[in-house]
Amino acid sequence: MHGSPMFSGRGQWRSHPKDDRHQAIEDALRVFLQSHNSNRLFASVIKKSVVSPRDPVEVAFEQLASRFDKYLMRLHRNGDTHRGIIIFDKSTYETTIQSLATDFRTIGYTWGVIRNFSEVPLFLDSKASRLIQLADLVAYAIFRHFEKGDNRFFPIIEPRFDSEGGVVHGLHILQ
Repeated sequence: MHGSPMFSGRGQWRSHPKDDRHQAIEDALRVFLQSHNSNRLFASVIKKSVVSPRDPVEVAFEQLASRFDKYLMRLHRNGDTHRGIIIFDKSTYETTIQSLATDFRTIGYTWGVIRNFSEVPLFLDSKASRLIQLADLVAYAIFRHFEKGDNRFFPIIEPRFDSEGGVVHGLHILQ
């Protein structure tokens, strides 16, 4: 399940009516919404020209890693001492992101040192992982909202962005 082919009706989705495809995306996103209440989303939306000449992938990963680490710190303060792990779809950025993660744990990043990751980020082939396919649908909902102005899917996932005291920490927007 990948957002773009499902939405547009490409590949195996070609024979399915548009309304059915869009409903399938909504249904899959609702599975996450209705999953365990502690599940949280973290995302970074960046307009490339705003961070130039920096690599937007590096900026986005720093935001995601720092926000996820802060979330884990909040849990730790409340007696939940779990560590976290970030899992990505296979990508050409694997080496870059793993190197950044190591630097963030040893040297630090803009706001400190990552303390609560159990491992460097893992990269899985989305064809082998339904969880990564769900993450792709979440990313597609975010893309449709911010890039296309399409608000059909975003409200489904919006309540799951990490927040505390009315402040949303799990969604970083730089446009």
